[in-house]
Amino acid sequence: MTTPNPVIPPTSDPLAETLHMLRLTGTLYCRGEFTAPFGIAIPRLEDVMTFLVVTSGRCWLQIEGSEPRLLEQGSLTLIPHGPPHIISSDPGVAAQPLFDIPVDKISECYEYMAYGGGGELTRSMYGVVRFDAVAAQHLLKLLPEIIQIDGWGDEASGWLQSTLRFIASEAAVLKPGGETVITRLADVVVIQAIRAWLERAPEADQGWLAALRDDRIGRALALIRKLPEREWSVATLSQEVGMSRSAFSARFTEMVGQPAMQYLTEWRMQLARARLLDGTGTLSDISVELGYRSEAAFCRAFKRVFGVTPGSLRRGAAAAVA
Repeated sequence: MTTPNPVIPPTSDPLAETLHMLRLTGTLYCRGEFTAPFGIAIPRLEDVMTFLVVTSGRCWLQIEGSEPRLLEQGSLTLIPHGPPHIISSDPGVAAQPLFDIPVDKISECYEYMAYGGGGELTRSMYGVVRFDAVAAQHLLKLLPEIIQIDGWGDEASGWLQSTLRFIASEAAVLKPGGETVITRLADVVVIQAIRAWLERAPEADQGWLAALRDDRIGRALALIRKLPEREWSVATLSQEVGMSRSAFSARFTEMVGQPAMQYLTEWRMQLARARLLDGTGTLSDISVELGYRSEAAFCRAFKRVFGVTPGSLRRGAAAAVA
C-alpha cells in the first residue's frame, strides 16, 4: 500500500516559523560592572552573534570601521557577524584586550567582570550566542552589521523592554538560580530583537525573506525544509505549488537568488554538516535521511558544496574536541 504524500499547509507566518527553527545555543554570558574610564577591545569572534544590554548607566560601542554609537540605559544591541569592536566609557579611551581582563567564573557559561577607573558606573549584560539551525545560515547573511533597540519606554516594543528590565533587576542582585533566569531570558530577547528588525527593515522585503512570504515560493521552501529526503525536482515542486515548471523555475531563481535544485542541495548539505559536526548518525544513515540513493552520491554532493569529504569533516571535528 502506498503511503500518501503528507500535506504541507500554507504557512500563515513564515517568519515566525523560521525564527522558531533558529535553535539558539548560548555559549557565554557576562555580567559587567564598569567604572569610567574603561575600554574593552573585543576581537573578531567567528560564527557567533554577540549582544549587549546596558542595564544602567551608558557606554559607547565602536565597531571596526564605523563611527562610535552611544548606548544608553535600556538599549539592546545585536552584533550579528562577530566583528572586532570596542566598548568604552567614552570614544578614544584606551582599550584593554578582552582576554587580558580578569573575570569571576560563576558557571560554565556565566561570568562576572568588574573593570575600570573608579568613576561613573555602567552595568551591562554581554552575550555570545550561536545558532545551530540550518535556516540561520540564510537569515544571518541578511542581517545588518548592527541591530539596536533603545530605551525602556518604547511602547512599540513594550514586551521586549519589560524583559530587559527584568534582566536588569536580576543582574543587579544575583540571587540563587539568577544566572539561569538571565541566560534563558537573554536567548528570548535575541530572537525578539531579530523579529523586530524583520518587521520594520526594508531589507526584510527582499530575497529569501521575501520568498518566505510568497504564497507559491514560500510553500516550496517549506516543502524542501520539512521533507528534504523527498526525491524533489523542479517538476514535482512546481506541481505541488500549482505553477508551470518554467514559471516556477524563473520565479524561484529570481526571489531566492539561486535555482531550486541548487537550493535543495545546499539545504541538504547544511543539514548533513550539522549532523556530522554533532557526531550523530553514520554516513549511510545521513545519506538515506537526505534522499540520496547511495552513500557515494551523498559524499560527492557534499564535497562539491564544501570542498571536503564528509568523513574528513567529521574527523576534523572529533580531533578538535579531543
